[in-house]
Amino acid sequence: MFNRSFLAVASLLFLCSFPAGAQVAANLSGTVTDPTSASVPSATVTANNLDTGIARTALTNQSGRYELLKLPIGHYVVSARKDGLGQRQLTGILLIAGQDATIDIQMQRSTPDPCTSGHEFATTDCTLTWHGITLYGAYDIGLGWVSHGLPENGYNYEGASLVNRNGYQHRFLVAPNNLQQTGLGIRGKEEFLPGWSVIFNASTGINPQSGLLANASATQTINNGLPRSSYSYTIDGARAGQPFNDEFYGGISSTNFGTLTGGRQRSLGTDAMLLYDPVAGGYAFSYIGYNGTMAGGGDTENSRWDSAVKYRLTYGPVHFGAMYKFADGNGGCFSASATWTAANCTPESAHNNAYGFDLGGDHGKFSADLVYQHYNQAISVLNPLLGPQSVTQSYQSATNSINTNPITGVNLIPTTNTVYGIVTDNNGVIVAAKYTWDRFKLFGGYEYIWLNNPHDPLGVGASDQGGYILSGVEDNNLDSERILQVWWTGVKYAYDSKTDITFAWYGQQQNDFRVPKTCSIEAGFRSSCAGALEEGSLYTDHHFTKRFDGFAGLAYSFVTGGLAIAIPHGPGVPYLHNNNFAPTVGGRFVF
Repeated sequence: MFNRSFLAVASLLFLCSFPAGAQVAANLSGTVTDPTSASVPSATVTANNLDTGIARTALTNQSGRYELLKLPIGHYVVSARKDGLGQRQLTGILLIAGQDATIDIQMQRSTPDPCTSGHEFATTDCTLTWHGITLYGAYDIGLGWVSHGLPENGYNYEGASLVNRNGYQHRFLVAPNNLQQTGLGIRGKEEFLPGWSVIFNASTGINPQSGLLANASATQTINNGLPRSSYSYTIDGARAGQPFNDEFYGGISSTNFGTLTGGRQRSLGTDAMLLYDPVAGGYAFSYIGYNGTMAGGGDTENSRWDSAVKYRLTYGPVHFGAMYKFADGNGGCFSASATWTAANCTPESAHNNAYGFDLGGDHGKFSADLVYQHYNQAISVLNPLLGPQSVTQSYQSATNSINTNPITGVNLIPTTNTVYGIVTDNNGVIVAAKYTWDRFKLFGGYEYIWLNNPHDPLGVGASDQGGYILSGVEDNNLDSERILQVWWTGVKYAYDSKTDITFAWYGQQQNDFRVPKTCSIEAGFRSSCAGALEEGSLYTDHHFTKRFDGFAGLAYSFVTGGLAIAIPHGPGVPYLHNNNFAPTVGGRFVF
């Protein structure tokens, strides 16, 4: 009796223990190959259990083969990573009890191979990389004609395609930065632990006509005090002569936990613009590339954020981004009095913090993103300081002013090399998408922007981009909430493997935020009246080599209503011409 009971219990324990191991374990193996199907040795393969959050890793051998044994059963994401090939991630993998699963992974190149000779540099798209540090850049130059343009200057870097408030003459011109900003950059990525890397990027734009750093603010200050008929091109923008006027940041990147960076960085709206604009932000053919209102969430200076941290994470087909800008700079000296002086204005602190979020994804050949941005104390510089020969507007002359009230007595700060700014608190929501169908790539997007007078005012002497300061400031420019709506659509057609043809159309509309609402031809339009701006472009781009391409195309733009007012207030000073036609031909070299 005892023997039979003992044998029964022992048999039961044996039978229970044997399948228990099979129920909780599975094996995973496979081969990792590159785009040519060659094996990839020393690649890191990671199996991440979505049910437990536990990850296991293995290195491929000289034949590119890996093995991960006795993995707990469950749902997995399997990824492979190797420098020069980036990361390939496979989702939706279910391991069941006792399974010997085979998952082969073919990786794609994330960046071209480093150059090994001058001939290879000239004939391929290899990179100038040494010990993980890459030098890159572009030179873009062309010839154009504009129906209503202005003389060029050594600081303007965006060509002349868009309708300009002060444009008055048809002219041939050297047109820089048509498809891409001319400039230089250096970036690096160095792994310090498996799956963890230190990264950095420093890049700057250069005016190819003069060799000077791209400087939008200088196009304003060199025209200060001149009569309007003597202006050269004046623009506003985030590039204001900084040594690294594009981006300057560093951070940490993880294959599983995303990328965190800090420094001067492109806004989430700018990232979305470059991704979903059919022209990819080319100045000669794209309104949202040339004018940063869309990318900056209502203000072109905010297309890049100083003192900002950015986080990016990709999980399968979904990606997420978040960004925060810390307040920096000087708030100036503010007074609400109509008879203010340097002695009775109150020093202000800067409250120009900002934040934004991005959520997007890919499904087959379809991609979409939703972006929200908020920016406090956004500064818009519209015109040079007016001189005695210009239209009489005392609040925008070479006299310090706050909310159109000129200073009483001596200027608080000199007006030499300073700018006049309109300050608002801005919000913007972007929805954008693209879809690839055969040889066609279809693009579309929309942004809703609302602007209000700032919660915290700025005063004379407040900081602006690139170390410039405000000698005149307006904190109550808006009679009521200003609403901008920006939209775009376009298509890129691959004529063959080397030639693309792109058509794009852009629009911007403004509400009537004037109080009282007396906007008409008879009453006279002001900048606070409803208005519209539209631009259409068509161009072809042919790649002669991996590095050099040539392009030819045209753009037409026009403006109406309140958006056609060159200088605000009064009944306003209209654009000299409300349209512009600009054909352009040129070439671009990238490395």
